[in-house]
Amino acid sequence: MIDIIQAVTKLDEDVELHAARLLLLLDAFGEGDGSGQIQGLTKLAKLDFLLRYPVMLERALEARSRTTRDVKMEDHERNSVESQMVRYRFGPWDHRYREFLNVLVARELATIGIDGRTVVIRLTAEGRSVARDLAASALFEPYARRSAVLKRHIDLTATNLMRFIYRTFPEITTLRSNQPIQL
Repeated sequence: MIDIIQAVTKLDEDVELHAARLLLLLDAFGEGDGSGQIQGLTKLAKLDFLLRYPVMLERALEARSRTTRDVKMEDHERNSVESQMVRYRFGPWDHRYREFLNVLVARELATIGIDGRTVVIRLTAEGRSVARDLAASALFEPYARRSAVLKRHIDLTATNLMRFIYRTFPEITTLRSNQPIQL
């Protein structure tokens, strides 16, 4: 049993996996204008929360009266240890986004700028190319498909997205830090 726990822990610590998922999310949100951008770390974190946990994506889509057909969740996603979310300091999303973004910037796959008081994360041409290659792979296709679902049905401003998350998932506000969220 310890081997499984160690494997899951190691997978969660794999910065490459998180960076790849963010590339796909940024690519989906840049589809219309090709910029591959998301405005604000808050928006990025909340969108990634829904992307990372497809059970919650289904709930979010149902709350917005949208189809869940394109989520195409596998049994292992619904029932695995990785499906369990943990409440972090700012909600049920990972506190390591700056680290993930720094990896993307260091590899020249993304840029980070400021527009007024908003952090703007954009893919570079190389980042878009890598994202498209990832999307074509069987391993990352679900992330690419679900990123497109997020763009199509849950592309809200950061403030409205935050309100939606807390309204849709009220249980996350009552948990202590590092406590698992029951699905």
